[in-house]
Amino acid sequence: MVRGGTDKNAKPRRAKGLNAGHTGDMSSSKKHAAATKSPKRHKNASPSKTRAHGGQAAVEKGKRRPSLGELLRVPEGPVSLADYKPSATPGFPGRGKRDVAAVTQALLPELSELQERLYANGRSDPEHASRVLIVLQGMDTSGKGGVLRHAIGLVDPQGVQVKAFKAPTEEELQHDFLWRVRNALPGPGMIGIFDRSQYEDVLVARVDGLVPADVWAARYEQINVFEAELVASGMTIIKCMLHVSRDEQRQRLAARLSHPAKYWKYSPSDVDTRRKWDAYQEAYEDALTRCNTAVAPWHVVPSDRKWYRNWAVAELLRDKLAGLDLRWPTATFDVAAEKKRLATS
Repeated sequence: MVRGGTDKNAKPRRAKGLNAGHTGDMSSSKKHAAATKSPKRHKNASPSKTRAHGGQAAVEKGKRRPSLGELLRVPEGPVSLADYKPSATPGFPGRGKRDVAAVTQALLPELSELQERLYANGRSDPEHASRVLIVLQGMDTSGKGGVLRHAIGLVDPQGVQVKAFKAPTEEELQHDFLWRVRNALPGPGMIGIFDRSQYEDVLVARVDGLVPADVWAARYEQINVFEAELVASGMTIIKCMLHVSRDEQRQRLAARLSHPAKYWKYSPSDVDTRRKWDAYQEAYEDALTRCNTAVAPWHVVPSDRKWYRNWAVAELLRDKLAGLDLRWPTATFDVAAEKKRLATS
């Protein structure tokens, strides 16, 4: 397993020395307290049912059907991953895997146009254009590589920036842990994908004891302040915890050992890290609890069913883009005059 729980097939694994001695953390700021307040739980929702089944109980007559983002969003309060069913399919409008191709195809035209509008605004008015950041976290084999291929792969690659965080370089170790994250943020009009992220510094650093406890414990609030600053600057953040079960992980690792074409995806250290499953689950629960703010909430995406996971991330992206009220840039030239010039050229 990639330390902190990322897919090794999607990017290189983090070295044992992640952030060892890397303690130059930013100080937190009280001025962001209101902006980083955790989101409220849906007042009529049953916590365990919402988490395990995605709130798919029949919607009361006359009530608006919740969006996928609302179904997957982590509610306020302590998080227990045992309450979330990794094989669930909350919000999926079809009858299962047999319908996923048609359902995905149905969202493609809108998703494609929204992304083109975003990109066009970044080119025409970069100072005011929106930016989108998708943060993907999850245990090894949870499928970040699959999301990149099958969900993010639905949009135009020229408008996408992918950053896979490796073990920090010597230069990065001279700065606070967020320095390299800031340097990898998407530009105006772009969709950025973080395959691993700032959260590795409260996951692997914690589980493997790479920094003192008071150092990684202070990082939760530093991350909250950082994300609040990004949102205030015009960034939309979509945080996805790809939730895979321990049994499913074993099956996926076994599949990598069953075929020579998949050996490259496997490392003997995967089992060593797998043995720390409980410690990583606890670390994830604390990250989901302490960094689940109103401006940058977490979404737990059930990931035992690959087809659902891929559709869910694509739908979350479509929904967020739709909420940005993206418009086509206006012409900066005389359209009628240019038509005449073209006709006589």
